[in-house]
Amino acid sequence: MSNESSVSETTPLRRPPSQLSADTEANVADTRQSTVSVVNNNNHSNNNNHYSNLVEVRLQEAEENQQQQQQQQEQRENMDTNKRILCRVGLDILILLCVGFPILLFFLLGDPYKRGFFCDDESLKHPFHDSTVRNWMLYFIGVVIPVGVILTVEVLISRCKAKRDNGNATSRRYVFMKYELPDWLIECYKKVGIYGFGAAVSQLTTDIAKYSIGRLRPHFIAVCQPILADGTTCNDAQNAGKYIQEFTCQGLGSSARMLKEMRLSFPSGHSSFTFFAMVYMALYLQSRMTWHGSKLLRHLLQFVFIMIAWYTALSRVSDYKHHWSDVLAGALIGSTCALVVANYVSDLFQTSSTKPYLPRTAQDMGATTITTQSPPLGITVTTN
Repeated sequence: MSNESSVSETTPLRRPPSQLSADTEANVADTRQSTVSVVNNNNHSNNNNHYSNLVEVRLQEAEENQQQQQQQQEQRENMDTNKRILCRVGLDILILLCVGFPILLFFLLGDPYKRGFFCDDESLKHPFHDSTVRNWMLYFIGVVIPVGVILTVEVLISRCKAKRDNGNATSRRYVFMKYELPDWLIECYKKVGIYGFGAAVSQLTTDIAKYSIGRLRPHFIAVCQPILADGTTCNDAQNAGKYIQEFTCQGLGSSARMLKEMRLSFPSGHSSFTFFAMVYMALYLQSRMTWHGSKLLRHLLQFVFIMIAWYTALSRVSDYKHHWSDVLAGALIGSTCALVVANYVSDLFQTSSTKPYLPRTAQDMGATTITTQSPPLGITVTTN
């Protein structure tokens, strides 16, 4: 009995061999699966890290390539800008040379028309006087004053515009040799270039008339001291009322330049040059001087400029350099060239049709706005 009981008590605690082996295999399988999953997770994390590193490297390379392309594009744009600026400046200089070179040829090689005279012509018997307005004064009036005025006005306009825009300017920019050219320099280049072109055109027009007509100056007899073909002079009574064409100039005390200039009376070069310069400056101030501090300052400067030209022209008559008609013709040539250049060559007085189109509001266009309230909405009607 005891043996049976002991057997019955202990046998239930023992597992069959087949069940024990199945449990062990299940535990081993779970352990392997967990190990494999850990390994797979580690491999997946490593793959993710490697992929992210590759993405970062590629992004950096793309950014570097983009930066290089941008730098190359900027360099090409700068080079194109430099080329365009050089081409424009070169073309402007070429045009100025085309107008100015004939003036130099007239001065060095020009031969005025040989005109005869009457010995008893009182208008040719005036004494020779030095010019009241010397050449250096003429250059100061026609070069220094205009360039100084244009430079001063454009710098002041540029500063006022910079303060008004407060760094938000949308005007066109010019870059040369990686240096951004200021607005005032561009405007000065344009304004001075157009002024120089107009002055050259005025002077060339004057020189063509001078050398084509060959009018004798009021001091012709005093400078030339003509000797006729028969050896007589204008002091001989037999030559009174005779038109003399064949003669030679004794020219005692006269230089070769004076003997050439004595045939270049019409029109007055001093008058045409100063009137062009001063009339153009008056028109320039009318367009560009927008300071409202004084209403009369601009008009005072304009009056001073016109009086400088007027005095220069009058001095040519009082110095016996020109006849009054020579001065009048020179003043008309200079003034006409100034008006034409200021209105049709420069942009001082551009009309609305030639300016770029800018959208305007109804109030800017002079429209009236009528608002009528009707329930439930407010209707706004705009009529011209």
